[in-house]
Order: sequence, then structure tokens, then C-alpha cells
Amino acid sequence: MTTTTSSIRVERVQQSRLDTVNFNDLPFGKIFSDHMFVSDYRDGEWTDDRIIPFGHFTMHPASMVLHYGQAVFEGMKASLHEDGTPLLLRPDEHAKRINASARRMMMAEFPEDRFVEAISQLVALDKDWIPPTEGSALYLRPYMYATDEFIGVRPSESYRFCVFTAPVGPYYAKPVRLVVEQEYVRAVPGGTGEAKAAGNYAGSLLPAHLAQQRGFDQVVWMGGPNRKQIQEVGTMNIFFVIDGEVITPATDGAILKGITRKMFIQILKDRGIPVTERVIEIDEVVAASEAGTLQEMFGAGTAAVVSHVSELQYKDKLMTLPPVEGRKIGPMLKRYIDGLRAGKVEDPHGWIVRV
Repeated sequence: MTTTTSSIRVERVQQSRLDTVNFNDLPFGKIFSDHMFVSDYRDGEWTDDRIIPFGHFTMHPASMVLHYGQAVFEGMKASLHEDGTPLLLRPDEHAKRINASARRMMMAEFPEDRFVEAISQLVALDKDWIPPTEGSALYLRPYMYATDEFIGVRPSESYRFCVFTAPVGPYYAKPVRLVVEQEYVRAVPGGTGEAKAAGNYAGSLLPAHLAQQRGFDQVVWMGGPNRKQIQEVGTMNIFFVIDGEVITPATDGAILKGITRKMFIQILKDRGIPVTERVIEIDEVVAASEAGTLQEMFGAGTAAVVSHVSELQYKDKLMTLPPVEGRKIGPMLKRYIDGLRAGKVEDPHGWIVRV
């Protein structure tokens, strides 16, 4: 059945796959919902906004994304209020960030109001796919890629913007073991590290694989002239708690401006907890560990919200952090975000959008 809602054409699936899903067993990124949003950029404008059954695309062998990598994406979540209403967390910020990524990659920007409308209608249509368990969510993947059928190094003149959704359980449930990456880099100022560009993640796969072969879960990316300035951890922003102060690396063009990171900083300020954005070097972390003042270390991102770090390896030194059960900052931040997504805590900044 095809209908039109607002300017978005909607084609519903004939038979939902919802009854095939075990909501008690939701591996991340492997189960996909019934519908997806698609829009195409041609002749200087976005056209044919539509929600259609989830399915495959066909692609020309010379499609420019396959050769020159013009592809950007976002990651966000929809959750359920206690009253059953679907909720979005800061969709406006995700709309702004995908366009910032698009600008860096010389791609067409997608109008922010249409981004939020597309997300809202897609979630409303597939709201029964939102897992009801707190900490679980409907993961949303907005993305954009070049579609010109041409071999030649220049920006594409046509693009496709899409959003699909996937029910997911809690991510990175256990504390992680990290190793400081000494050979490979994620990004440098002036590069594409501040964009959520697909190629950034392709370049991270080998270092992560090598770390996993050594028994670690992920790497800590380093930058600066001496490769001692901490940037990110895996695919997340990083936070430290040292002697009661929360520290996160300042964004310098090489570090992704995380939306979860931004919310964490505001939550900490609201509570009067000292939080600083600045350069932090690995030697400072080692010294804090030796002095017994390294109280917490955690990653911050949409998927995991908070990913606690249990151990950090730097050269021949293994730093063990205090047990998660005794930590205060990371667990508080995760409870707050999870509470927002369930409609259980106050939302003084208007971050939540009801669908």
C-alpha cells in the first residue's frame, strides 16, 4: 500500500518481519526493521522523499562512491517513553553534523528540517520495532553517498540520502581493555577526522584487528607532534576522571565532535562537577595511574553511551583502573542518558523530541 504523508511518499511492507525477531537476543547491526527512507539529489535539489520497504539497492559499477569514497553517515537512537511514545535524542544535532561531514567531503547538504521529519516518520511507522527494555533501542543509521556514474576525481553531482533502522540491545556491556596505538594514526588536524566519513572507519580496522589479536578490545588513538596527545578511543570520544576532575580532549579538527560528548559536558556542568576540554597527554595519564588519582576512564558515543575501561596498556606498562562498581561519573552519565530516553528524568535542555 502506498500513501503520501506530508511530502514523503510511504510504501508499506506487505508482510512485517517483526514476529521473527527475538527481542531478548539483539546482536548489534544484524537485524533490520521493515522500512527505510530514501531521497535522491539530482540537478541541484533533493527529490522523491520516500519511505519504502527495506531492501537492496542496485548500483552502477562506476558509481563514484565505490572509487573515490564520498560517503558520510550518522548514528542515533530512538527509544520508548514510559507511556509508549517513541523518543528521539537531539535529532537536530545529528542533522547539523551530517551536513558538516557532507561539506568536508564536498557533498550536497540535506535540509535539516527534512532530516528530522524523515527520521520522525520512519520511527513512527516502525515504532513496534523499538525494544522495550531500558538500555536497548532502535538504532538509526542516516547516511549519504555519491551516485554519479563516472570515473574521474571530482565531486559527484548526484547523491542518495538514506535512513534505515535496527533494533539493538545494550552495546559494550562489559568494561573494555585498551592499548595505546603507537604506529597507526586515525586523523590529523586538517584531515577528515572531524567528519563521520566512511573512509575514517576503514582506516581504523587494521589497528583494531592487531589490538584484538593481542587480547585488547580497542585502541587509543594518539596525535600531536610527539604522538603523545590522546584523541579518541576506537570509534568513541574519551573521558578521564583524574583526582575529581573530568577531562576530555579538546576538538582540534582531528577529533569528532561527538553529540554524546557534548551532552556529557553539559550534564557535568549542570551538576557543578569540574570538567575540562584540553590537550591531555598519555604521560599525564600514566602519572595519575601511578599516583592513584586515575579514577575513571570511559568512551562516550551513541551506540554504547558509556564504555567503561578496565585496563590501559601503554608500551610495557599496564594500568588497571578501579572497579566499575565504585565509579561515580561514568555510571551517572549513562543513567541520565538512559533515563532521558525512557522519559524518567527531567529534560531541562529540551534534548528529547517526542515522535
